[in-house]
Amino acid sequence: MKLLVRVIEAKNIPAMDLNGFSDPYVKLQLGKQRFKTKVVKKCLNPSWCEEFTFRVEDLKDELAIYVLDEDKYFNDDFVGQIKVPVSQVFDANDTSLGTAWYTLQPKNKKANNKECGEILLTICLVQNNLFADLQLVGDQVAPLRKYADLTVESPSRSFSGPLTPSSPMMRYEDIDSSHKESQTQKLANRIAQIFNKNGDSVSTTTSSREISLPELPESANEEVSEIEAEEQSSSQNFEELMKKMEMREQESEVPSNLPGGVLLDQLYEIEPPEMNSLLFSPDSNFPKSSADVQGSTELQLGPWEFGESLKRVVTYVKAATKLIKALKTTEEQTYVRADGKVFAVLASVSTPEAPYGNSFRVEVLYCISPGPELPSGESSSRLVISWRMNFLQSVMIKGMIEGGARQGLKDSFEQYATFLAQNVKPVDMKGIGSEKEQILASLQVEPQSDFKLAVQYFANFTVISTIFMGLYVLVHLWLAMPSTLQGLEFVGLDLPDSVGEVIVCGVLVLMGERVLELISRFMQARVQQGSDHGVKAQGDGWLLTVALIEGSNFAAVDSTGFSDPYVVFTCNGKTRTSSIKFQKFDPQWNEIFEFDAMDEPPSMLDVDVYDFDGPFDEATSLGHAEINFVKSNISDLADVWIPLQGKLAQACQSKLHLRIFLNNTRGINVVEEYLTKMEKEVGKKIRLRSPQTNSAFQKLFRLPPEEFLINDFTCHLKRKMPLQGRLFLSARIIGFHADLFGHKTRFFFLWEDIEDIQVIPPTLSSMGSPIVVMTLRPGRGLDAKHGAKTQDAEGRLKFHFQSFVSFSVANRTIMALWKARALSPEQKVQIVEEESEAKVLQVVEEESEAKGLQSEESGSFLGVGDVSMSIVYSSLLSVPKVKLSNLFLNDEKIKTSFVMELFSGSELECRVMERAGCISYSHKPWESEKAADMYQRQTYYRFAKRISRYGGEATSTQQKSRLSDRNGWLIEEVMTLHGVPLGDYFNLHLRYQMEDLPSRSMGCNVQVSLGLAWLKSTKHEKRITKNIHSNLRDRLMLMFSIVEKEYVSSRQ
Repeated sequence: MKLLVRVIEAKNIPAMDLNGFSDPYVKLQLGKQRFKTKVVKKCLNPSWCEEFTFRVEDLKDELAIYVLDEDKYFNDDFVGQIKVPVSQVFDANDTSLGTAWYTLQPKNKKANNKECGEILLTICLVQNNLFADLQLVGDQVAPLRKYADLTVESPSRSFSGPLTPSSPMMRYEDIDSSHKESQTQKLANRIAQIFNKNGDSVSTTTSSREISLPELPESANEEVSEIEAEEQSSSQNFEELMKKMEMREQESEVPSNLPGGVLLDQLYEIEPPEMNSLLFSPDSNFPKSSADVQGSTELQLGPWEFGESLKRVVTYVKAATKLIKALKTTEEQTYVRADGKVFAVLASVSTPEAPYGNSFRVEVLYCISPGPELPSGESSSRLVISWRMNFLQSVMIKGMIEGGARQGLKDSFEQYATFLAQNVKPVDMKGIGSEKEQILASLQVEPQSDFKLAVQYFANFTVISTIFMGLYVLVHLWLAMPSTLQGLEFVGLDLPDSVGEVIVCGVLVLMGERVLELISRFMQARVQQGSDHGVKAQGDGWLLTVALIEGSNFAAVDSTGFSDPYVVFTCNGKTRTSSIKFQKFDPQWNEIFEFDAMDEPPSMLDVDVYDFDGPFDEATSLGHAEINFVKSNISDLADVWIPLQGKLAQACQSKLHLRIFLNNTRGINVVEEYLTKMEKEVGKKIRLRSPQTNSAFQKLFRLPPEEFLINDFTCHLKRKMPLQGRLFLSARIIGFHADLFGHKTRFFFLWEDIEDIQVIPPTLSSMGSPIVVMTLRPGRGLDAKHGAKTQDAEGRLKFHFQSFVSFSVANRTIMALWKARALSPEQKVQIVEEESEAKVLQVVEEESEAKGLQSEESGSFLGVGDVSMSIVYSSLLSVPKVKLSNLFLNDEKIKTSFVMELFSGSELECRVMERAGCISYSHKPWESEKAADMYQRQTYYRFAKRISRYGGEATSTQQKSRLSDRNGWLIEEVMTLHGVPLGDYFNLHLRYQMEDLPSRSMGCNVQVSLGLAWLKSTKHEKRITKNIHSNLRDRLMLMFSIVEKEYVSSRQ
């Protein structure tokens, strides 16, 4: 018993790709038998018309049919499914469910998309298979046996048209009755084979019987002839083989360049099919002539043969060089793609006679694609030849072999390119505009005449009815006679005389107000037209260009039943705004927006669509979308439909047609310049990675080709159990990869996703290594959730990394890259402006530094006397004048108040400073200066995150001296900040004055003054000064309150 399933078509398949379409195909499974249909590209109502045959072993089995969307880079997306029990088909009339539409069901009840579309199927059971019975027929029906084998091993076959009586889907009662005799004979033959040793006579008798066979279907004859034709493909000409390749399903996309490098990249004045024939046709003389030019001999071109793909084998003897003798070379050429426009041939070259020749293969990829149209109107083709080394075994001289192959290929293909240029005219690339320029040049902004827009905008029922009523009232006033005064009326005031008149007056007022509001909105929208269209970007670096083409299915939010949409693009803090389209469901823009060049490639582009409601009303969101350049191939964004997110957008299935281009105007130097800039931040040399390493990094995390690796570190990812792996750092992402006993862990997230980075001191669980804790912003990095240790209530993921081999280098690199991406463009511009202003004030800076380094006996310390000081803290503390323990300075015993323990280097000082947010606090001992009763020391500490979100460090020099009346101490301090924005623009000057109160047995007066010495000029001086005053005041209050608490606790 067999189950026949015909997959005909589907409709209303949801869009699963960014371009607004899907690439659907169907998988069928019954028990362990699995089949699938072809893939229909970019279609929401696909048609397959394919038939499959399953062996039925148990009526309890279920036929599972899955509709999937093919994905180039990730796992295929699930669309919908249906399951049909075989018993249901068996119990149906004539054991057939007929041809019917089935509603596809989601994967589970929690799926977001409940509408999965419908699929048209024909399902039936067949009691006896005609073709299986015919397999017992003798040699006289060999072609029929071949067709029967085809139906069993490869049950998928395409056909079109309605079911005919000769189709396998027909009813088989007649066939069964006509073959009862043959089945009886088969049973007799099997019994005879058991008891008769000479089975040949039985088979001979069986094969000699005349059996009346039904006529084969036409489709079967066609398939048999097609198979025979494929077996004789070597004798066919090249053009027919290319046509067969075009008819085949092109499963692979256009292959990217191989990681070894590009050997040739040139445009030629020839169409791609002609270039393909010139290079690879057996009738072409170019391969032989090219071999002669390169010195190769004994060239033998094998025939092109069909297998899994179109292949041929080429052998020749490569000319000898200075280092290597002449080598016999075998080259296997395989067509990776041939669709009539793009041709890709992968050549695997082996030289077994070379040293270590059996341990490697050289692979060369020839890719022929359509080029831009020439000014003369003729077509062109682009030939790109790239290569890579594929090592089959590990060898010690791998680098030497690869270097020799690279040089040999370079010399060989230089001769190849020269000879090819003699046969086909090359095109000067400088004279041909890029694809981007051609596409953008074809865009024409829709003409927007104010008169036409006004007519379109005001041509609605509200305006027309208001004008009609206004004219009606004017005519009434012209025809009506003046009425007599009644009620409260007087001359000049005519009041309504009935309820109807009151209602009419109210309606007229409301209609007039609505029309005036429409006129106001129209005028304001014309004034606030988007002015970013066509504005050229400035600077060199990564240039982002966005072409806004059109929108589709926008929601109607106005009372008129339309919307007035406009689009806002945001990238790296910069925004670009389109013009407003009035009264449109499907607006046409054709506008171009460019973002100023950036040093690093952008990570995200935010797209927001709003409805214009006037300058003072809150805009209504019609939808939004995020374009992640890290997870998208920029070539796929050259022409894409972006589905919008949001309640209104999803309800209406709104989409936006964009063309996005990302270009690097600096060329290959942009990576080196970025690494040089990072070296200054990290303080360590960062080497440029090889193309092979970058290619492996991009392949590991499925990144676009513009992403480059900066550094990688061995570390442990801390979850429930530490997992050893490698942490990869690039300009836009931070990624982790581990492979433990075949179980791979891989994830990455953007630098912009990180909200905070903290370093936790070493613990026993971290094996004595500091822990780097990265906290992401709420809702960010959800794709990497499986690598997070915890997630807080607000949705912030926290990642813990520890056990770095070189923690200091890893920490500095991570912080430098994060700060480089975390700073907004405005902050970067401000820093550049302030650095340029600082150059002008360099002389003033040097003079101030020279003055600050002078320490005179008069008591002026490091230029403190030249700084304007203001009191930030003053308080009377209830502490004793003298502590029982005394302070020793250079063997001199000095009595001091309890407060001075803050500056004595005692445990109290370290404890108070750490509680006040000063981490890793350290100090040097007091040293006596030349002046009497004057001492000096240095301190160092780091700021906690609660004090400064940038972290940062502080180094200070303190000077201590007695007051003139010998009744207290004066401490002056000059502090320098490191690692904080604009920290090198100023120094902090503090003055602590602590004086004992003679009138009280327990009491000390503390007064702290602060001043800022500006070394460089900046327009943010007031804001920085206010921020430092506020922060320092709070910290001083905390410090001295801790001192009082410590004194109280010491007495208990």
